[in-house]
Amino acid sequence: MERRHFLASSSGATALALAASAGLSPAQAQTSAAWNKTAFESKTLAEAARALGGSGAPAESKDLILQAPEIAENGSVVRVGAQSNIPGTTQVALVVEKNPNALAALFDIPAGTDAIVSTNLKMGQSSNVYALAKVGDKLFYAVKEVKVTLGGCGG
Repeated sequence: MERRHFLASSSGATALALAASAGLSPAQAQTSAAWNKTAFESKTLAEAARALGGSGAPAESKDLILQAPEIAENGSVVRVGAQSNIPGTTQVALVVEKNPNALAALFDIPAGTDAIVSTNLKMGQSSNVYALAKVGDKLFYAVKEVKVTLGGCGG
């Protein structure tokens, strides 16, 4: 066996074994008790807010900062981040208004940690992107329009 082939195949197997031993698998995430299927199947911001347990409509907040590009050249990879400076934030969600499923990402924020998240999202077209912060049973939001020049999410 060639050295490069051995290293390539063994490093993948090692990574898979480490992920499995840590209990990380794609199927586990969807069957976890914390998985909020209803929220991830929501089609609108209002549906996502209800599924996340918000009482009433989300309120806009200057203490929630959304980082997103004004123009995304490729909708397949759009870097989006959010920072909640609202005390007691327990969840941060990212919602893409015109995606087939509006809720794109949901992060649980452990007590005593800074509520700062960042991830890559897929966007099928230009759309408003919302960051939602959950504090108790209230939701707060920040919004920014992102223009997509090349679609990346089928609809």
